[in-house]
Amino acid sequence: MPQILIKLIEHLQADDLGMPELAALIAKDAGMTSKMLAVANSSAYHRNSRTLSLEQSLVALGTDMIKTLVISESVFQTFNNFPHSGSTDLRAFWKSSLTAAVIARDLAKQMAYAHAEEAYLAGLLHNVGRLALLATAPQEYAFNFSARDDAALCAVEQRTLQITHSEAGAWLIERWRLDSFLADSVLYHHEPSARLESAHPLIRIVRLAHLLSCREPDSVAVLEAGALCGLDQDQVAAIGAAAIHQVEKSAAHLGIDLSGADDIPAPAAFVPMAPDPVQQRLSEEVRNLVLVSEVGQSFARQQGESGLLESMTRSARILFDFDNAVILLENPTGHALIGVPSGDQQRVAEFSIPLARGGVLAEAALERRLAFISRDAQSLDVAEEQLFRILGTDSLVCLPLVAGARCLGVIVGGVAAWQIPACQRRERFMQSFGAQAASALETALSERGHARRQLAHVAEEYREASRRVVHEVNNPLSIIKNYLSVLDGKLAKREPVVGEMSILNEEIDRVGQLINGLADLQPSDAARATDVVKVAEDVLRLFRATDFVPPSVQIVLGMQDAPSEIEGDADILKQILVNLVKNAVEALPGGGTIEINNRGYVNRDRKLYLELVISDTGPGLSSEVLANLFSVVKSTKDGAHHGLGLSIVHSLVKKIHGLITCRSGNTGTTFEILLPARIGASPLAGAQARAMDPV
Repeated sequence: MPQILIKLIEHLQADDLGMPELAALIAKDAGMTSKMLAVANSSAYHRNSRTLSLEQSLVALGTDMIKTLVISESVFQTFNNFPHSGSTDLRAFWKSSLTAAVIARDLAKQMAYAHAEEAYLAGLLHNVGRLALLATAPQEYAFNFSARDDAALCAVEQRTLQITHSEAGAWLIERWRLDSFLADSVLYHHEPSARLESAHPLIRIVRLAHLLSCREPDSVAVLEAGALCGLDQDQVAAIGAAAIHQVEKSAAHLGIDLSGADDIPAPAAFVPMAPDPVQQRLSEEVRNLVLVSEVGQSFARQQGESGLLESMTRSARILFDFDNAVILLENPTGHALIGVPSGDQQRVAEFSIPLARGGVLAEAALERRLAFISRDAQSLDVAEEQLFRILGTDSLVCLPLVAGARCLGVIVGGVAAWQIPACQRRERFMQSFGAQAASALETALSERGHARRQLAHVAEEYREASRRVVHEVNNPLSIIKNYLSVLDGKLAKREPVVGEMSILNEEIDRVGQLINGLADLQPSDAARATDVVKVAEDVLRLFRATDFVPPSVQIVLGMQDAPSEIEGDADILKQILVNLVKNAVEALPGGGTIEINNRGYVNRDRKLYLELVISDTGPGLSSEVLANLFSVVKSTKDGAHHGLGLSIVHSLVKKIHGLITCRSGNTGTTFEILLPARIGASPLAGAQARAMDPV
């Protein structure tokens, strides 16, 4: 549609209409300008020999005639550019269109409808769908183009072309971005009067104008339509009679030859036969198979997930005539549909529809079925109303992306209400398209998921190692801090500090080893011989020589005379004991006893272990704490890394292939650690080992 028409209609509706501004606007269209000058300088308006300028011509014509000429000339310019319009006799078509336009304008004035020129344009365009169908399918529609315009013609169009001229006209007007009520008036001009009782006035006006242009004023249909417009039989008849003279006058001004328009015979062209429904269905299925196959190959050629999603959206808009489309994908937890930004739809990135809350879209995704949603549906929630505003349509088609038994998401397409029946007839094709898209998307998501899982696994290992190091470094740092305090006192008294310096060096070395271990994500094979007694004595010496253990807490070391070597790293065992003893001290704020005992060898599942027990006489652990003892939990202690101690102890015990259990009650808490015994460390090992049932 020429943009001059839209701008002129807006200008002509303004109260402060100025002829200079109007002349400047019309002057932008050469055809419009020549038409205005020709009419204003004709004998009907001009009385002297001087030629009028454009502005003078507009003044001579008056606003009403300007509106008529502007609208008519714009529409005729557009119609004459349609394919096949030059090879078809359009005189009857022009007469019908002009008659409906003139009647619609007079009806609007009679009914005090505010926009008479809009009614004129609606009448002029009410049958534009017939010209569009002729342009699209000239062979199939040539005969029907000259047929009587009634409900029977619509039925034939629907059967042969799967679209009526009313639907085609409304679709075209929507593409021209004209007012939506204008498109509605074209869409519903064949509707029964009973359905239009509460319709917009423009819809009722065009319905009556159409009937008056092709039927007698006293016919039942005309009288029913007149009643909807609040007009009696005499008023309707008067408007119809006045229209005849006005149409001839308008045609003369516009230079349209309507002579013999009523006598044009139907063209001896191809007359469509009713198609064989079986053959038609087979043809449609074959076409759909080919299209789906091509779509699948197109998806397979896409590089990356974003390219695939763009291709899916673009293909859906082309194949199903969506005005716009967005993709909502299931989030990783499967609890919501999340918008995927693309092109000019970036704001959907923050869009989310919870699946558990119900709604038409959520149900379509959960039930893996197509859904057709109208804007005036009663059950819409806020998210669905948002989608209508984002897509700017009055109906939505929700196409689930189903791969196997899983719905990966949905494509939501925006369509006009009159397009829904056509979409419903293509339901199987849409489902096949959705399956192809879902299959390609599943492959892309799988590849992305694999890469993400690898990255997440490495990142989690580093995070876990970092947390472990931070936690473990605190222990030797605390010991170093306490020993520095001891050193300060001894140096002041000039006492020897060789032993303390040795311990400080050991702990500083341990800090270095812990930090270096951050890069070692894989557990090392710690199969070195370690003396449990020596490590326990070192740990006890660390705690006793500092102020960490209060005087009210007694630490007792009970070790057997039997050999106590294990297969494991001494530093790891030291970390285990430091953590457990530190926790035990903190569990005895009022004082008590901590024991570290070597209970000898244990045979478990035909493997030989040494059992090391750390116990305290504290108040014991609650059942909730005991149930999650070796998991990373929120600690009641201050600090970002508290709550990690026992989980680290558990991982360290596993690292040296040991086992750990805990018993706790009102009399205290006991940790029993089974450490891999060093085979052959003592000839008494087999005799001293005792059996233990699997826990």
